[in-house]
Amino acid sequence: MDVKIEASWKQQLQGEFDKNYFALLTDAVRKEYASGVCYPPGKLIFNAFNLCPFHQVKVVIIGQDPYHQPGQAHGLSFSVQDGVPFPPSLQNIFKEIQNDLGTPIPNSGNLTRWAQQGVLLLNATLTVRASQPNSHAQLGWQTFTDAAIKALATQRKHLVYMLWGGYARGKSYMIDKSENLVLESVHPSPLSANRGGWFGNHHFSQCNQYLENHQITPIQW
Repeated sequence: MDVKIEASWKQQLQGEFDKNYFALLTDAVRKEYASGVCYPPGKLIFNAFNLCPFHQVKVVIIGQDPYHQPGQAHGLSFSVQDGVPFPPSLQNIFKEIQNDLGTPIPNSGNLTRWAQQGVLLLNATLTVRASQPNSHAQLGWQTFTDAAIKALATQRKHLVYMLWGGYARGKSYMIDKSENLVLESVHPSPLSANRGGWFGNHHFSQCNQYLENHQITPIQW
């Protein structure tokens, strides 16, 4: 199948595109978008890959599925488009960055600038039905996104994986912790963060220190 995705990722994932599950997934997604409102816009489904080529990835942040309200999702986990109010999880991410690095909270929740520096903002499920979180979780996206994580895990090293919450932490088995930095904590959503374990995790400073230790340019969070 000819999928419109950034060239280096296309090379890495072509084997997935040729599998039967991906054909079924594609058909299911097309039907969902044809029958009702879904997010993100179709042209942005692979935005995380298109903005962050395979060999430029430095950091991987795994989300569960896209935001499901109008104007929010644009294919990057935790990110919202310019002018959209910050969802609670993103507010807490920015608060921790401010506490950790002293970086002021930005005016926009658009994390494209992170992606362009090498942060793969990957949702495990890449699409969602409007107002129905996890509505596309059973379509087969996770097989595909797990393949992307495995490709990085087997072919790249000295990456930083930020695994927030039980769902993302469940991906850690794929990663060689002797060759990469795996940072785990509770999810930044208020329900989890307010119980403790999110604020003060210092993931962003730890990430940059690790990158610098391996002569890799740190992220301007």
